[in-house]
Amino acid sequence: MPQYSPPDELGGAGATRRFLLPYRAVFAKVTPVTDFVALENRVLDLWAERRIFEKSLKRNPPDAPTFVFYEGPPTANGLPHNGHVLTRVIKDLFLRYRTMRGQNVPRKAGWDTHGLPVEVEVEKELRIAGKAAIEAYGVEPFVRRCIESVFRYTAEWEHMTKRIGFWVDLDDAYVTFHESYVESVWWALSELFKKDLLYQGHKVVWWWARGGTALSAAEVGQGYRAVDDPSVYVRFPLVDEPGTSLVVWTTTPWTLPSNAFAAVKREVQYVVVRLGEERLILAETLRQAVAAKLGAELPIERTLRGEDLVGKRYRPPFDWYGHLRDARAPLADGRPEHLLWRVLDAPFVELDTGTGIVHEAPAFGEVDFDLFRSERQRFARPEDLPLLCAVEPDGQFGEEAPERYRGRFVKEVDRDLVRELKEQGSLLHAEQIRHEYPFCVRAEQDPLIQYARPAWYIRTTALIDRAIAQNRAIDWLPEHIKEGRFGDFLANNVDWALSRERYWGTPLNIWVNDQTGAMDAPASVSQILEKNPDAFAKFDEDKRRDPSLSPHLRVHKPWIDQVTWTRPGEPGVYRRVPEVIDCWFDSGAMPFAQWGFPHRGTAELVRAFPADFISEAIDQTRGWFYSLLMISTLVFDDETQKRFGLDPARTSPHPFRTCMVLGHVCDREGKKESKSKGNYTPPEVIVDRVKMDFAVVRDDSLADGVAEICPEDFDGLDLSGSPTLAISRADAPGAAATVTVRGKKGLARRVVAVGGALCDRLRVSEGPRGAKVLPAEVPRLAAGERVVLEDRTAPAPGADAFRWFFFASNPPWSNTRHSLSSVRALQKELPLKLRNVYAFFTIYANIDAFDPVANGAGRRAASERAMLDRWILSELAIATRKATELLDRYRVHEATQVLTELVDGLSNWYVRRSRDRFWKSGLDQDKLDAHFTLHECLTTLARLLAPFLPFATEEMWQDLAVPTGSVAESVHLASYPDADTRAVDEVLSAEMAAVREVVSLGLAVRTAQKLKVRQPLESAQVVVAAQGVAEILDRHRALVEEELNVHRLVLRQSAEGLVRWVVRPNFKALGRRLGKKMQAAKAALGSADGMALRAALEEKGRCVVDVEGESIELGRDDVEVSVEALPGYAAATGRAGVVLLETTLTPDLVDEGLYREVLSRIQAVRKERGLEYTARIALTIAGSERLIAVLEPRAQELAQETLALQILFRREPGPGASSHELEVDGEALRLGLGLS
Repeated sequence: MPQYSPPDELGGAGATRRFLLPYRAVFAKVTPVTDFVALENRVLDLWAERRIFEKSLKRNPPDAPTFVFYEGPPTANGLPHNGHVLTRVIKDLFLRYRTMRGQNVPRKAGWDTHGLPVEVEVEKELRIAGKAAIEAYGVEPFVRRCIESVFRYTAEWEHMTKRIGFWVDLDDAYVTFHESYVESVWWALSELFKKDLLYQGHKVVWWWARGGTALSAAEVGQGYRAVDDPSVYVRFPLVDEPGTSLVVWTTTPWTLPSNAFAAVKREVQYVVVRLGEERLILAETLRQAVAAKLGAELPIERTLRGEDLVGKRYRPPFDWYGHLRDARAPLADGRPEHLLWRVLDAPFVELDTGTGIVHEAPAFGEVDFDLFRSERQRFARPEDLPLLCAVEPDGQFGEEAPERYRGRFVKEVDRDLVRELKEQGSLLHAEQIRHEYPFCVRAEQDPLIQYARPAWYIRTTALIDRAIAQNRAIDWLPEHIKEGRFGDFLANNVDWALSRERYWGTPLNIWVNDQTGAMDAPASVSQILEKNPDAFAKFDEDKRRDPSLSPHLRVHKPWIDQVTWTRPGEPGVYRRVPEVIDCWFDSGAMPFAQWGFPHRGTAELVRAFPADFISEAIDQTRGWFYSLLMISTLVFDDETQKRFGLDPARTSPHPFRTCMVLGHVCDREGKKESKSKGNYTPPEVIVDRVKMDFAVVRDDSLADGVAEICPEDFDGLDLSGSPTLAISRADAPGAAATVTVRGKKGLARRVVAVGGALCDRLRVSEGPRGAKVLPAEVPRLAAGERVVLEDRTAPAPGADAFRWFFFASNPPWSNTRHSLSSVRALQKELPLKLRNVYAFFTIYANIDAFDPVANGAGRRAASERAMLDRWILSELAIATRKATELLDRYRVHEATQVLTELVDGLSNWYVRRSRDRFWKSGLDQDKLDAHFTLHECLTTLARLLAPFLPFATEEMWQDLAVPTGSVAESVHLASYPDADTRAVDEVLSAEMAAVREVVSLGLAVRTAQKLKVRQPLESAQVVVAAQGVAEILDRHRALVEEELNVHRLVLRQSAEGLVRWVVRPNFKALGRRLGKKMQAAKAALGSADGMALRAALEEKGRCVVDVEGESIELGRDDVEVSVEALPGYAAATGRAGVVLLETTLTPDLVDEGLYREVLSRIQAVRKERGLEYTARIALTIAGSERLIAVLEPRAQELAQETLALQILFRREPGPGASSHELEVDGEALRLGLGLS
């Protein structure tokens, strides 16, 4: 029986091999793939036990530079979502980085607790809607419910914050409803009041009717969405010209009953046109567009100017105010004038759409209201001109309306009003128009309306130039936000509608004398107590009766409304106005209010103003970013800054210097993730366990053990085939069953169909709404109406993977397409590669008992080590320099590209090329150099990547660095590495880059031709683009041959006889540019040097071609240059040149490939069996005569590669050996493998 036993020097019977001796494990045993969630939880425990975060806050000396960061406060009345994860990991990255760079980085957290978001959520919980319902419930209990609501999910927020590694001081968080914070806001408003920047005005505002309050421009801007609305063209018959009508266009038919005027532009040309027997008046430039809609010619009878129409009277489309039809009043000069339904001149009339004649309902339009106020001033008694408003504050038609419309919401009446217009002959044309319209950002189904209402305003327009100047000094990322989205918003700035006619918010600190109208704006509780020592007596009494009453509520409704005072010698009582303020003012005041400034001191603000860095999502351009900038500009003028010890020269711009604006988190199709729509992967799926809640739908047609979900949820759980998942009641995860899950079209998101038997076994049933339950409602269903589906075979990627996904997917200001599968895909790009290298190092370092301290005498300078060591250390230094430069400029995505390339080079080049050095026996100097080099790379990478991957790098640091002594106890207390300039070898890095590109091209050829890398080829022919490349490849000839698995590397100056260059011009692109020269250009390209063209395009992105004596520059979009190899070869081309592989396989090459394939299979079996890397084996190989003939001559090599002490070639595996039946390149192979 053929048998092979290795000689002693290869580990035979008489050998004393190091593999057979026990060894001391210096480093922890690391597996390439692990349960990252469990690992990260262990790291969290370590941080907590050793108080690493707290130590990081004191890591740097007090006099070190401070990096100031402001946390945009979230509201914890809802669960955190992926957008919150994105913002928090971006912040954390830079805060960790700046700490490691030696700066002091305070990290005060905050909670935003006031405003409509909270009130709306409480209304839903109480199943009430509107102010009347709130007041019937009681303002006091409603406010107390609001406090409960804002902290309902605090535990979940804090858990998510810690779980993703966001280090922020939650124990000392600012809270916007706390008295100290409210007092700071009052101080700011008091300052504005003193500067005459806070005033009460009657304006048209965007009004949330159901909530009964105005919204700010920032809130309105967040709620726009595309909707279909009626677009109507209406006749306004002229009183004095029977048969002639003005043609008016509107998209808000519900405003027509409140029409007061029609507006034209004085200098515009209008025409009288004929339609049948009637005459219509409209702008001349819009006649053809209107004619097309009507399908009529509309011939012109005469022309006139807008000024000829001014003063003409018309009949309104609805007669709801018929009693005012002929009402007159004296003008200021004494002449009588009709009050309503006249044509006015208005400069805002536009001619891009409509008819050039505008319907004016002053109660529902800002410019309309301004025109109304201007018209009022013409009258001797301005109040004689009434403001027609048929709509109540609740958005419903009031007493003026006919019975059929009364009490109905205005937007719901549009269709009926259009029908009535048609019936009475007023409707000329009606259609639907799709346009952007604002909805309440907090109650997404509620459209806003423009509505005339008294409100309190901040005069932001008074200092808008100063705000614009500040904006231009801010470093915006991306840059276009400065003059684009944010700059446009500032340029179109209107005074800030500050007040809200609501309940849960910072009370507006304006008290008005009920007799004289005098106003006062106290800045603090102490100032109020000076005016009335018993001001808070009612609250104190309530607090005594109920000790659970929060002390902070004394500055809130309803208690603050009971605070009054009088002044000696002044009649009347000072009473607070009823409004609260926009909660965006709360959050925008946080730079100073978080410290209780100025009442509780000023030193903290002086140290932490302005911020060096803030970051939130793009929605905040009209929200927090705006409120921060505007409040700071209004309040902290130079005089105020100096008064409190700030230096205006140092604080500009304020309140922030750099702002990173983040994109949206979208689903895999690019649509913004939405809990309500269900296109949303919860963060827990990524950082905890791969599971989701589903509403139960019973389907008795399904077999027991089968469940169906929609294809989108199937993809959301990253499933394929017919997977088996665990299914359990939401409140009983321990009593899980298993089901085969399949996707089924037609099912709603977050709904699972299961059979009746399984429903009974799990004790679940279909809820009242069945499959119609909304995805956002599923987590709130009763435990018996929902189940959890969990994939227990595939662990969640973990927080590091989630962080890396957001950093590496794309620039953070771009929208990110998110899914479990995409997180897993990017995890492979760096985190898993890094772990594989880390595992590789610990395996072989432990085999050799390598200890960086004990073996320290053998550590040589990098310059004395092998070329591969010098190369990777040079790459490490270069990458460190680049990453630092990029992070200093907040270029996180570009930094990840640099680091990914570095880890790829370490894994796929350095480690792979160094394997023989680690595998060989003994611990000679070359091997020590390799160990030290890899150890240095990994410990440096741990610091380089710590801000990105805080968990994995901590594990590496604790294992690789801490035991060596004299280092920080945590990687996050270590310094960010400086580039070792002595290690940089630009020449070597350039050389290896050229070699790696040639290898990459060759491997690409193998992939394209389906030639396995293990199959040797006769030759690789490289046609070099430059002589320098040829010299480099010649020096590294053996390396290239081994990497490409070829017997010979042939370097050529020309590809003649081997390839054909194909130059394809883009006729569509070039035809427009070149015109008649196109054919000549085609001929010139056909005869050009294809390789030279390709090299120019690769290197410079452009090439130049001579066309009839003219040099024409072409870019990559203009021409495609490809290479086609001649028979027997396959080719690929790049900057280094053309790489051709000789594809003809001789019998010897085929045999060699077969041997390598068998070797690979044996190594796979070793891994499958879980054998230690040092385990010696005995092999029995049974196969065909050809297989044995190929393997026997190579037995010694096979034994050495597989650590086999004995190899038997026979028909059947030996006794005691595990048997594996394999097929290798069509040859049957039976493999017996036993421990020796």
